[in-house]
Amino acid sequence: MPGARIEHLVTSGTFSLDGGTWDVDNNVWIVGDDHEAVVIDAAHDADAIAKAVGDRTLRAIVCTHGHDDHIDAAPALADATGAPILIHLDDRLMWKETHPDRAPDGYLSDMRRITVAGTELTVLHTPGHTPGAISLHAPDLATVFTGDTLFAGGPGATGRSFSHFPTIIRSIRDRLLTLPPDTVVRTGHGESSTVSAEAPHLDKWIARGY
Repeated sequence: MPGARIEHLVTSGTFSLDGGTWDVDNNVWIVGDDHEAVVIDAAHDADAIAKAVGDRTLRAIVCTHGHDDHIDAAPALADATGAPILIHLDDRLMWKETHPDRAPDGYLSDMRRITVAGTELTVLHTPGHTPGAISLHAPDLATVFTGDTLFAGGPGATGRSFSHFPTIIRSIRDRLLTLPPDTVVRTGHGESSTVSAEAPHLDKWIARGY
């Protein structure tokens, strides 16, 4: 049995893109044990996330994509913990728009593995919402962290800059819905779901175009 467990907190702030700003609640996921952890999406409140991590060693701050509501607290959390910030190379320009004076510490690529508390998280490049959007598959925990690629009820938004609906559909169809049916889908916003709950609706999403 894996030593890692999944912890969850919700942080609130704003999301800005293409001249608009929205109030949003974000899911922040922590994977680890009593000694070490990884944070997935350091959103809005570095102090709250650092408090949830506690005195554990933070091995990495993984960004599922480069939208500001998923990365805005990452530098402060990194400064507080010494953890490296990791994001996919294809979202490096988006990162720079939010943090022009602080580069990430490393770039993710498809199928890279991140190990924490004896559990592997495998990076799945799932573009469409953004060019560098990723999901993290943790088979030992029967979970995939999908960021804003797949939600309970359909794909992430693609009506904004740098997004593309056919691409996100390919990512969902080929990379996420091929995972075991009982895999829990833990999202960037809102409620979790499962692969088996979402898979039957793919054709409906394609037909409606979002």
